[in-house]
Amino acid sequence: MPAKSKAQQKAAGAALSAKRGDTPRSKLKGASKQMVESMTEKQLEDFAKGSTKGKPGHAD
Repeated sequence: MPAKSKAQQKAAGAALSAKRGDTPRSKLKGASKQMVESMTEKQLEDFAKGSTKGKPGHAD
């Protein structure tokens, strides 16, 4: 399931980076903190991939 907005995509990318150990979890803020705990690496990959073209900045 791909992200519906650029903000969701960005948060998923940050969570994925922390899940893989590239970024410390203490650096995460907001939604990405919850995403890293509640989603698998595969789910985060699916959420973060794809183009941001045509997506709104934030979902309604």
